[in-house]
Amino acid sequence: MAASDANILIQGENGTGKELIANAMHYNSKRFKGPFIKINCAAIPKDLIESELFGYKKGAFTGATLDKEGLFEMAEGGSLLLDEIGEMPAYLQTKLLRVLQEREYRPIGSDRIVHVDFRLICATNVDLDAALRDGRLREDLYFRINTITLRVPPLRERTEDIPLLCDYFIDKFRQRYQKNVKTLAPSVYHLLIRNRWPGNVRELENAVERAVLVAKGSEIAVTDLPESIREESTA
Repeated sequence: MAASDANILIQGENGTGKELIANAMHYNSKRFKGPFIKINCAAIPKDLIESELFGYKKGAFTGATLDKEGLFEMAEGGSLLLDEIGEMPAYLQTKLLRVLQEREYRPIGSDRIVHVDFRLICATNVDLDAALRDGRLREDLYFRINTITLRVPPLRERTEDIPLLCDYFIDKFRQRYQKNVKTLAPSVYHLLIRNRWPGNVRELENAVERAVLVAKGSEIAVTDLPESIREESTA
């Protein structure tokens, strides 16, 4: 799956690790040496998303004092992650569909045609079936972006992943903070597996980061975890 060039749609609740999966898809593909460009469609004002994706020519609009390369062009030879694709404005969905079909576009205010070659990965926490029914998502775009659909279950439904995720986060943060932490105490594993994790993988990552910072030895103890985690698991 990762090795193919097929468009991928990743669906799941907030914090379930959709971006981690997108990273794995890119870095295990034949495009791993190319750029991996990311944009969160919900984090950028709707009137600015188009200029971010397409770029623009100097003088195209007020404030365009320099030529700007768009993210489509920056992703050349690599992958482009459109996070929260369900928040993309309807008019821009039409333009995105054309780029995916024609593999070319014009920057705003330019007559230059830019040919593009990137793999598209989309992620969303929105119910896209409902978005289709409500007219918030174009049906033809939906079928274009979901060649392969991955549905990521919430962490509470895949507790068997918690030990592997903890090992990954411990290694990440012990290197970042130059700590000697290597593992979790067995009692910590049992506590984490019982937790409901409303914030999913993101909440687990934050908990492990905090534990690595305050741990006094090579093993994380229950007392190193955030109080909210300890309280929820014993409730």
